[in-house]
Amino acid sequence: MIRCYKTINNKLEKLNNYEDSCWINVTEPTSNEIDEVSEMMNIERDVVAAALDDEESSRIESGEGYTLILIDIPMDTSDQKSSNYITLPLGIILVKDHIITICSKQSRILNDFIVGHVKGFNTFMKTRFILQLLYRNATYYLLYLRRIDRTTNTIEKEIYKSMKNKELVQLMKLEKSLVYFSTSLTANEATLDRLLKLSSIKHYDEDEGLLEDVIIENKQAQQMAKIYGDILSRIMDAFSAIISNNQNNVMTYLTIVTIVMAVPTIISGLFGMNVKDIPFAETPLGFWVVIGLTALISLMSAIYLIKKKLL
Repeated sequence: MIRCYKTINNKLEKLNNYEDSCWINVTEPTSNEIDEVSEMMNIERDVVAAALDDEESSRIESGEGYTLILIDIPMDTSDQKSSNYITLPLGIILVKDHIITICSKQSRILNDFIVGHVKGFNTFMKTRFILQLLYRNATYYLLYLRRIDRTTNTIEKEIYKSMKNKELVQLMKLEKSLVYFSTSLTANEATLDRLLKLSSIKHYDEDEGLLEDVIIENKQAQQMAKIYGDILSRIMDAFSAIISNNQNNVMTYLTIVTIVMAVPTIISGLFGMNVKDIPFAETPLGFWVVIGLTALISLMSAIYLIKKKLL
């Protein structure tokens, strides 16, 4: 899907055709749409399609008439059952009269620009747009990291009484998300450091300060991802030990109950043998005597186990 936007009278307007100083937003493109953008902007097809490869790493690439900036953006893929986050490449192609963004999925980051949540956004200030986009990207990393932390705290409250794997699986997904975040943030840092050294990116008075803010936010997100990852790893280790301990306690309890219940089984088996001279065989109340002895022995066994704190 290709959509064109342009700032007209300080308001973002949707265009029907390409115009100078417009923003071309390409989302979930088909092969024909990739060819169309490539031909229209006179850019190699591989450059346009670079952001559609999930394995592409963050980088800056310059060519004849274009500059490609690839960054990793966070995506929330959570559902009602579990929380999960991934990262995807976002391509930003800077050409003479246009700026092009390409992503394989719909992104909240780009949508914020479309609906007007970003102040001071103008399509004709292309380098400013890039920096604003990078800053918004770092902000979403921080937002999702805080969500992961809250989810971890919620799960932590449940693990002390749990014997199931549900919480453990959820923690594993969160840990996987943090690995994605940490790796992507590290790659983005290298790209931002290179942007800081490119004089072509600094065209407006506030751009250098904005880029430094982006780098600070990115580093903060890196630190948070590392801290939360370490915490989550230790919680998972503790959680595994707690589940194992809870299961051992249950097995111990069941074993003790089995032992106590074995007493009447053994006694009834002995008195049920078809041999002579069985005690109380000729006693009118023999059955109740045996029942009483069985109950007494079982009770004494239970009292002993309780005193030993085994039951």
